[in-house]
Amino acid sequence: MALSMLCPRTGALSRTLKGISSSKTAFPANFLLQTASYNPRPLKLNLRDPYIPDKTSNKTPEWQKTAKYDAKLFGRYGSASGIAPSSLWPSHERLQKIIADEREWHPPLEVMLKNLDAREEEETEKRLAKEKLIAANMAKMPKMVADWRREKREAKKKQKEEKARRSRLLVEARERFGHAVDPRSSKFLEMVAEIEKEERKKRKLVKRKLREEQVAVPAEATPPAASS
Repeated sequence: MALSMLCPRTGALSRTLKGISSSKTAFPANFLLQTASYNPRPLKLNLRDPYIPDKTSNKTPEWQKTAKYDAKLFGRYGSASGIAPSSLWPSHERLQKIIADEREWHPPLEVMLKNLDAREEEETEKRLAKEKLIAANMAKMPKMVADWRREKREAKKKQKEEKARRSRLLVEARERFGHAVDPRSSKFLEMVAEIEKEERKKRKLVKRKLREEQVAVPAEATPPAASS
């Protein structure tokens, strides 16, 4: 202890001597002795007349009226602070909150191990479910690729048919009107609507004829009833 206290003083004295030698200033010998032997005394607590704030006064700061400051005063002055030790004990609600916080942030070792096992089990379940989903998707991959290629072919075929239909309509419009027609004009759109109406009518006639033929065939196949 004495050695630890002596070392800082020795260091301070050596720095002082170095400063004196570098500045080449003459100091009296008693000044060096006072510097080396300086030992400040710690402040003493005023236990006879301690400062106790008046909580009823408006001049007293609010932070000096809190229970935290009362605990500080009791810890510093003890019974001289005039504070009852029972008032420093937390209330039932505060005590329950402290216990809950203690359990949450500092749980027992058994609880920590149990939580760790549950977390590892949950992570394992998530990993297995993810691997199962990946395996299922990989199994569906050939069908998905085949469907994508089929849809792409159908879209390409439909686009080609639409292009051919558009060209056919333009040719028909040229033959009907005797000149090229803008496909965005009302004349061309009216012609397309008329053609589509005629095509729908033709399809209806074809369907009706097919239904009539299907009804007629069973009637012809039924044998005549035997005469009595």
